[in-house]
Amino acid sequence: MRSRAGGKAGQGPLTASALAARDQAGLLPSKAPKIPEFSAQESLDELRSLAVSAGAEIAGEFLQRRDRPDPATLIGRGKLEEIAGAAASVSADLLLFDHDLTASQQRNIEEVVNTRVIDRTQLILDIFARHARTREGQLQVELAQLEYLLPRLAGRGVEMSQLGGGIGTRGPGETQLETDRRKIYRRIRHVKEQIENVRRIRAQQRQRRESVPIATVALVGYTNAGKSTLFNALTNAAVLESPRMFATLDPTIRAVSLPSKRQALLSDTVGFIRNLPHTLVSAFRATLEEVQRAALILHVSDASSPLSAEQDAQVERVLKELEVDRKPRLRIMNKIDLLLAKQRESLRNDPSAAHVSAAKGIGLSTLLERIDAMLAEDPVGRVQLRVPQKEGKMLALLESRARIYSRQYRDGLVEMEAEMPESIVRRLREWVVK
Repeated sequence: MRSRAGGKAGQGPLTASALAARDQAGLLPSKAPKIPEFSAQESLDELRSLAVSAGAEIAGEFLQRRDRPDPATLIGRGKLEEIAGAAASVSADLLLFDHDLTASQQRNIEEVVNTRVIDRTQLILDIFARHARTREGQLQVELAQLEYLLPRLAGRGVEMSQLGGGIGTRGPGETQLETDRRKIYRRIRHVKEQIENVRRIRAQQRQRRESVPIATVALVGYTNAGKSTLFNALTNAAVLESPRMFATLDPTIRAVSLPSKRQALLSDTVGFIRNLPHTLVSAFRATLEEVQRAALILHVSDASSPLSAEQDAQVERVLKELEVDRKPRLRIMNKIDLLLAKQRESLRNDPSAAHVSAAKGIGLSTLLERIDAMLAEDPVGRVQLRVPQKEGKMLALLESRARIYSRQYRDGLVEMEAEMPESIVRRLREWVVK
């Protein structure tokens, strides 16, 4: 694997997955439904996608199965020496582990392989840091990185110190470590204060939005399920669409017109992933509040992925952590254009799911009708109106925001029967026929 971002020519990282075999018996109550899990190879495939998203180039892969992780090096000394030889033979400059490493494990591995080592969480944090564009996104990523780094300072005092130690001294390395800790704690407090300001501004914006009877609909789903493509197709926005993981970090909200002529706000959010680091879920609370306040959640799944069930289970876990798993929800099976013809023919929309292709525009009108039917805000009603012909502004409003079933012109008035949201009825109440 060759590194595209940084590193010397001819160097690149290796990926390794060390998965301990688990005895499932007794871990779950007998009546609990079995949650689909990723296989070892599927997990390694996802790590490869993450590495490519981070700008890396694969040079080699290792997969090991153990009864239990090695407390010192996770994968055992023999396998580690084998990986060290392979890394040296291809001049790899980075070793990626599809497993969280403790600070001591990371140090012990680096001593053997003489190569920089990072774990899955650190890799995801790096991708987030690359893709954050707004100030808010950058603050949230920085907070997650600092909280990840803090416990990993332990035991690294001498290496991090710029001073030399001597016999009988207190240990300037440890002093430097405490200084580093204080700096990080101080920075964490500062970043949290800035994020709190962001949350206050968001709350004010949300308050203004909620003063108008308009519902917010949040898109959620596994990373690379096609949320941004669907968002653009429904709102005519220009949010970045990319096959790379976590292409969208910064939340975007746009208005969408529903078949009833009501307006709704659609929110595009960061994608979820297996074992999403808790520091990220905590750091991105300000962003994920849009999901918590939404009237309806659209759970987007990749219908073409063989791992769809496993990915959906991971999304469910995050939604439960956010305490939104009981909100009204519509499941959207996206990318049906990638299915075989027989598979597409067997698809049937049911009350809890809709099948679409955001890229090809298939099923979007049906999806909007389903969203319209599930929203209770600003209910639609049928009314009789007599509007003076000189009220051109109000007649134009009716044309754009109401379904007109009949229209007659009489004595300078326009008599009509129309269906419209309650908010529009209130604006026209002086011309409503009782």
